[in-house]
Amino acid sequence: MPIFKIAVYPGDGIGPEVIDEAVRVLDAVQDLDGGFQLEKTTLPWGAKYWETHGRVAPENFLDVLRPFDAILLGAVGWPAKIPDYVTLAPLVTIRQTFDQYACMRPARLFPGVKSVLAGKGSADIDMLVIRENSEGEYVDNGGRFRRGRPDEFAVQTALHTRRGVERILRFAFDMACKRRRRLTMITKSNAQRYAYVLWDELLEELAPQFPDVHAERQHCDAAAMNMVRCPEHFDVIVASNLFGDLLTDLGGVLSGGLGLAPSTNTNPERTYPSMFEPVHGSAPDIAGQGVANPVAAILSAAMMLDHLELRAAAEHIRSAVGAALGEGRHTRDLGGSLTTRQMGDAVISRLGVSEPRVA
Repeated sequence: MPIFKIAVYPGDGIGPEVIDEAVRVLDAVQDLDGGFQLEKTTLPWGAKYWETHGRVAPENFLDVLRPFDAILLGAVGWPAKIPDYVTLAPLVTIRQTFDQYACMRPARLFPGVKSVLAGKGSADIDMLVIRENSEGEYVDNGGRFRRGRPDEFAVQTALHTRRGVERILRFAFDMACKRRRRLTMITKSNAQRYAYVLWDELLEELAPQFPDVHAERQHCDAAAMNMVRCPEHFDVIVASNLFGDLLTDLGGVLSGGLGLAPSTNTNPERTYPSMFEPVHGSAPDIAGQGVANPVAAILSAAMMLDHLELRAAAEHIRSAVGAALGEGRHTRDLGGSLTTRQMGDAVISRLGVSEPRVA
């Protein structure tokens, strides 16, 4: 029986609450499948760790994480206590040091969930946004000068490499081949003629190698408009670190809300552990109330199982989520009344249900 070592990093705010439900679902599907074992280690890092140690994670946190097969993250951040740039620093370091360059964030509208878009249903919204996760605008490259003076200025330089852009485009083409064979690359090459013209040129170089995929490019502002206007047009979207970050929040809202939006930070070569987390933040304003939607964390756990090549177990989870949502089992953010725990119960009770039943 294969055994996988999982680092569970609940984090802050609602993170521990939603991760508790994701772990319960993982335990249940492990019992149902019977063919694998997850050895989970919980890491008590985040705001509480900072209160005791003056930092959100130990100095050797990368060494601690390196031996694991995967990392399951809840959410981090408590702005009233710690500046976001301090809280997020370990996450950015994990993504870059472990070369988790492929961030995948699916946006799928489940049957039984209402979109904010009038007249759009589950057949219209099913896209996968792939975000380049290792360079671009999130590289710490620049500085502030003449601080406090009237002529103070800041320089923030994005870094885009041929290697980095080419590998994320190849990854996106491969994912498009597994889906509906349509790829849309997002740039802003009409305004940023160096970095994003490089993206444009590399798409032109690679597209002939994937003749079965219809490849196009859109500027980021047009893509944001078109995701609202005609979401059914999109299948796989690939974008830079910044544009991917922005568009995935939009995709999450279109597909029912961030409480349903999972994500991965993937090292496709499996040289390092990959990290799986819901797109939503730590939401300190509702922490401890038991009302957070755990579905995004549960679906992130399913994506973790996909990465571990436990695809049948992952599909059990997605089917159970679809069945629960299709029956109208919703938390407060979706207009329902279920607590976080009750939503977890609803998913667990439907493991093995193959098709959602729309209420």
